[in-house]
Amino acid sequence: MRLGKALVRKKKRAGRYIQWTLGAVSVLFVIVCYQNMAFTQNAPAMSQILNYLKEETAVSAWRNCMPVMLREEEEQSFSLDHFLQNKLEEFYPVYAFSGTLTEYNTQIESDLTCGMLEENQQESQKEQKNQKEESGQKEEKQEKKQNRKKQSKEKQEVAAKEPEAKNESGKAVEISREKLNDFDYLVQNFYQIDRTTTIDGSELNAQEMLSKDMTLKTGKDQVQILIYHTHSQEGYADSAPGDPNASVMALGERLTQLLKEEYGFNVMHHMGEYDVKDRDNAYSYSGPALEQILAENPSIEVVIDLHRDGVPETAHLVSEVNGKQTAQIMFFNGLSRTTANGDIAYLANPNRADNLAFSFQMKLAAEEYYPGFARATYLKGYRYNLHYRPKSLLVEVGAQTNTLEEAMNAMEPLADLLHKVLSP
Repeated sequence: MRLGKALVRKKKRAGRYIQWTLGAVSVLFVIVCYQNMAFTQNAPAMSQILNYLKEETAVSAWRNCMPVMLREEEEQSFSLDHFLQNKLEEFYPVYAFSGTLTEYNTQIESDLTCGMLEENQQESQKEQKNQKEESGQKEEKQEKKQNRKKQSKEKQEVAAKEPEAKNESGKAVEISREKLNDFDYLVQNFYQIDRTTTIDGSELNAQEMLSKDMTLKTGKDQVQILIYHTHSQEGYADSAPGDPNASVMALGERLTQLLKEEYGFNVMHHMGEYDVKDRDNAYSYSGPALEQILAENPSIEVVIDLHRDGVPETAHLVSEVNGKQTAQIMFFNGLSRTTANGDIAYLANPNRADNLAFSFQMKLAAEEYYPGFARATYLKGYRYNLHYRPKSLLVEVGAQTNTLEEAMNAMEPLADLLHKVLSP
């Protein structure tokens, strides 16, 4: 009897040890599970867990007494495997706890996956579109290149023909106005844009530039045109240094004479020198003089700054006009805007649109009446004193590799072009 009771006590102690061990393991397991669920943001609030543990502890305490009571009454039915299995089920609250949790929301991952698939599909379509566009651009470039060659050939053929071959309007070439509305065509055939600046179709709009009326409104009894030279010392291949009769100033005299005698314009030629000591600041030096002249002669509508370009020694800017070797000219515009910094506030030009329209109308007339005479109009980032009048023009006549005679010959077609654009 004593042996039986001792055995029962021993079994009770063993049962309690197992119960405490399983309880500790279960609590630990619950904590680990909770941490994992907290990481996935699906765990309930701490208060819910504490309430749940209180309830489970009360229920478990009652259940824990039952096996011992039953074993005392039915010692012969005791089985260690059976006992462990029951205890594991009783002290495993994580199963009941996990049953209260919501299912993991996989919709987020599904949405992300769909989004990624859609993004990949869009990227693939974009790449295909880009490849098509690149292919189309290559074909377009080739086509434009062929068109340019064709146009160049046509110009050469027209220029080689006798004057009587010109059409009824007197033009050697008739340029399609419809083509001019294509920004790419316009830039490729009429302009050279310096890397210091940028421009788009909002400013280089052929239709708008051609719609501006450039005809003179001032009568011939007052000064209409001013010609001057920011760089008065620029000469030619055979010019004597410092000789005004062999520099761009001589060209100014010749142009003034032609405009007065041939076309009846009232012209003033200003012979001021602003680049003798400091060429770099010539525009700053010539500005006040221009302001004074314009203040004294408010009737002046056109201001022409006559220059000579600088090119590599191997370049020779020459064309044939009316059977004469003639230096090519180039119109020049400052946009008061740089690629790096945008609009230059201290070099603002309220007349920029009119300046561009004036040079474009001059260039178009040159292309139609004297093909090959005018180079592409050059666009650069600064202002160059073109802001004083809407009809301001900067003209580069030839370069240092041209002769003075070739440059002087250019004054005849230039005067004629001014007449065509400015006359009502």
